[in-house]
Amino acid sequence: MTHLPPDHPERHLLAAEVHARPYEALATPERASRIAVLVDDDARERELAHIALLCERFGAACPAPEATHVSVRLGSSLRFTWERHGEFSSYTLFVPGRSPRPFSEPASSFVPADWLAAIPGRTLYAAHAELIAAGGEAPDPALISGHFDGSMVVGGEIGDGAAIAHTDFHVRADGYARFLVLDRSLTPRQAGRMLQRLFEIDGYRMMALLALPIARRLTPRILAMERALAALTEHIGRNEGTDEKLLGELTRLAAEVESALAASQFRFGASRAYHDLVRTRIAELRERRLPGIQTIDEFMTRRLAPAMATCASVSQRLRDLSERVAQASSLLSTRVEIARERQNQALLASMDRRARLQLRLQQTVEGLSVAAVSYYVVGLVGYAAKALKSGGLSLDPDLAAGAAIPLVVLLIAWAMHRVRRKLADPLPAATDG
Repeated sequence: MTHLPPDHPERHLLAAEVHARPYEALATPERASRIAVLVDDDARERELAHIALLCERFGAACPAPEATHVSVRLGSSLRFTWERHGEFSSYTLFVPGRSPRPFSEPASSFVPADWLAAIPGRTLYAAHAELIAAGGEAPDPALISGHFDGSMVVGGEIGDGAAIAHTDFHVRADGYARFLVLDRSLTPRQAGRMLQRLFEIDGYRMMALLALPIARRLTPRILAMERALAALTEHIGRNEGTDEKLLGELTRLAAEVESALAASQFRFGASRAYHDLVRTRIAELRERRLPGIQTIDEFMTRRLAPAMATCASVSQRLRDLSERVAQASSLLSTRVEIARERQNQALLASMDRRARLQLRLQQTVEGLSVAAVSYYVVGLVGYAAKALKSGGLSLDPDLAAGAAIPLVVLLIAWAMHRVRRKLADPLPAATDG
């Protein structure tokens, strides 16, 4: 009985993850073959069904439908493991004993050839390994040469001298690379770990190099985009061409840069991650130099590091180009906005002049209106005076009309002034009813 709070839903799954893929225990002599295939999403569903076919041929239990790792014994001696990784899947076979001749009977020869050829996916990496007992303190050059057909070999002591590993990293006519491990004092689990690391170094190296063809294809395209940006920036500096046209060309260039970024950054990021794994696996070998032979670490530093530097350089150039295009677009957009503000200011000034002219015209019209209204009102006063005179009142109509002019003009001017002030007052704020 536990006295703990409720478990996190993923607690046991996460705790078991570090124990999910134990290293194989290998007894010298041993043979191993590994195949790594890139698998599309639609082919993932066929992997377990294909493994089930192999298990049925050997009368072994089929894997669970949701399995991501399979380890099963096929017959009395053949052992098979399968692992699903993020982008690829790996198939590994182990057989005890040593080939009659170097790599003449690898572990992969113990499964049907038609089954191997039908594995879902595309082969990216394949290798054979032979684990044999070391004959003495120094490895026999003839023995090494016989396993690698006389090609240049790299390697060194691994596991702090518990074994010696050799390889040439060449893919031979059968599609496999080769590893030779001379066992001095490896424990079975240690032998499994070392062999696994050697396989992973070469496999992760291939995964890391997937970005190199992309980098090579992008290099001339990036150069063309950099030249186009330089030309556009020069036009901006010289104020040549319309800003709207330059902004349109910059927008097109920005879209092209972002398209290249979107299509490549995942691969470049994955390449960096795989390269880190290669470096980690090499460090875990605890390699020591053998006289006259280049170590695996030196080989990878010389051959793999420049390719990774090329990928990193192309990735950084794309990001820098994106930033420069954004800066140029921002600069040109600011200039376009300033030009539009100037146009708006000129338009507002023109509207202000028109308003002042309209006001003056309105004031002139108001003055004429006062005179016109006064004329008609004085005329009415004159008619009224004539009527009163006809009624017997002693009154001079012309004198009455003339005397009314100042008063009428003042009254009409005051009335129009009141109306103009009333119209100029702001409208009262609306109140909620």
